[in-house]
Amino acid sequence: MTPEGPGLRVLVLIDSLMSGGAELLVSDFARGASGVGITPVVAYLGERDGSPAAERLREQGIDPVCVQIDGLVHPRSLARVRAHVRSVAPDVVHTHLAYADLMGGLAARSLGIPYVSTIHVTDWEASAARERVRRGLIASVRRRLAAEVVTVSDAARDSLLAAGLDRPDHVRTIHNGVAAEPAPGAGSSIRAELGIAPDEVVIAQVSVLRPGKGHAVAAEAVTRLRERHPKLRLVVAGDGPARAEAERALEALEGAGILLGHRTDVMEVLDAADVLIHPSEADAFPTAVIEAMAAGLPVVATRVGGIPEIVADSETGALVADAELRARMGAAGRARYEREFTVETWARRTRELYDRVLQGRGAR
Repeated sequence: MTPEGPGLRVLVLIDSLMSGGAELLVSDFARGASGVGITPVVAYLGERDGSPAAERLREQGIDPVCVQIDGLVHPRSLARVRAHVRSVAPDVVHTHLAYADLMGGLAARSLGIPYVSTIHVTDWEASAARERVRRGLIASVRRRLAAEVVTVSDAARDSLLAAGLDRPDHVRTIHNGVAAEPAPGAGSSIRAELGIAPDEVVIAQVSVLRPGKGHAVAAEAVTRLRERHPKLRLVVAGDGPARAEAERALEALEGAGILLGHRTDVMEVLDAADVLIHPSEADAFPTAVIEAMAAGLPVVATRVGGIPEIVADSETGALVADAELRARMGAAGRARYEREFTVETWARRTRELYDRVLQGRGAR
């Protein structure tokens, strides 16, 4: 792809580089950025879990910088972030997640640099008074100082506006993409590693192990289906705070459920599968669903959050048992991925956003 317009230097600022959806997407965005004339520079505000997403950036020649903060309202925190923004001297600051929105927004505004924020969530419930105050403060900075606010799905936009945290003319949706290369043939070695026979049907679940991701739902569904389809297996890839609960849920499958833990070879794992299951209670725009489509897998998912914006019901996903239907839906999913969810498409739409912001110098 030919770069669109003059090169832009963009500081991507995020809370951490742990192994989460938003954090891993930073490296995916970097893969598509150069094709549209964007040079991303990445900084994060604290170490968490060893910062595994940082390694994916280094593989692309981007060395992320940790700007350690001491707290949300500590004066030293803002001074450190401001000093780093000034040293990078970007054309645009693009923030992801709450602390980065506040610190990055204030720092960028004080230096006269336009900034945009991306929202990755749909749940704005806050029961504790302290959390409500924190949420309101961060939302106020976004609303008043950001040139534009981006949501990863229309569902995320709707929930942000319904919570009264921004105004309609200030928020737009840009669906993110993923840098997911299919790994045809790699699945056979994964199956051999796991002791899964070629004629067994593998249902995969790929997500962080935390409450609300539906691991117990997946295990129960496969348990019931095995009464009619005894060759079904459930393979769960991921790790997180709800690992013990996921392990207990899989025990009901009596050996037909396998918990892999964290994997860096997700596309290879998906090549070993026949269907992806994604029974989340809430999800703004799950990366695993897009990766499954890139791998040519049909998707069985809950109709929540941004999932209906990814999965075309009865075309790229449904509860399917016969191989021909799975293959047809998988091929349709792959075609939809190529049209809508590649990193090149994502980067192009984001470059259009940056150009619009810079033309208007729209920081409020």
